[in-house]
Amino acid sequence: MAQPLEGLTAIVTGAGRGLGRAEALELARLGAQVVVNDYGQPGRDGSGEASAAPAEDVVAEIRAAGGTAVAHLGDVADHAQARALVRLAVETYGKLDVLVNNAGILRDRMVFSMTEDEWDSVIRVHLKGHFNTTHFAAAHWRERSKAAGGPVHGRIVNTSSEAFLAGSAGQPNYAAAKGGIVGLTTSTALALGKYGVTANAICPRARTRMTEDVFAGFQEPTDGRLDALAPEHVAPLVGYLASPAAARVNGQLLVVHGGMVAIAERPRIAAKFDTAKEVFSFDELDDLLTPYYAQRPAEETFAAAEVLGLKHG
Repeated sequence: MAQPLEGLTAIVTGAGRGLGRAEALELARLGAQVVVNDYGQPGRDGSGEASAAPAEDVVAEIRAAGGTAVAHLGDVADHAQARALVRLAVETYGKLDVLVNNAGILRDRMVFSMTEDEWDSVIRVHLKGHFNTTHFAAAHWRERSKAAGGPVHGRIVNTSSEAFLAGSAGQPNYAAAKGGIVGLTTSTALALGKYGVTANAICPRARTRMTEDVFAGFQEPTDGRLDALAPEHVAPLVGYLASPAAARVNGQLLVVHGGMVAIAERPRIAAKFDTAKEVFSFDELDDLLTPYYAQRPAEETFAAAEVLGLKHG
């Protein structure tokens, strides 16, 4: 029986560890040929000497299980290296069908303490890194679609975060980058739909090197059950979104963890006020808005996150 991703080529960035590793293994298990990208720096803040070992170890795992994979060791936040990543997939396997953007770093600090470099570095790796690979993958699919005279199979799965959904006081750079990724995703979905390409974003909750502090108080099970925070809970959704079965899923934001998938709605208007005159005055706005917010519980600011059972992370 044919596998759901048989004959397809996928790139997974940041695939040497954690979520990216689980996603690369799942895509290979479903039949895809996988380009495993990881810059290989040991520090979750992007520090340390780059190493080929993380990406090559995952490639070895895939091959040992009977799959097909090749490693790419470049920095996706570098425009030229992102181009080389997409080119490697096309030159090695003939085409690119799936792009999973996962690479990222953390440099946490309160907004009043954060340095310019801490801001720039996180925006660069997360948001620019997602753009770089998307740019070259999109150009590839557009050219293929024009040559074919119709739609092609193209799938983008981007990685956002609950830090964007619910806020994260000590991560203004990370939260901003993850919010930007959602905007990039919806824009890309609109631009590429006519070529047969979909773009979706996920907000995963998983125990990885990036989240070791966030989930430090949540103990792993000792009775042999799979950890509810294991990356393996996230990977199947990525496999589904990469497949032909998800052709009608486009421009969506999905929260996933521990056996749960939640589809987030786009923001909706909570209340509407019209001026009694041509232009609002200060007094009129004060009369309308101050009582409205005074009667709303403070926690309603994060009502959507509460509905999903989410907290900062």
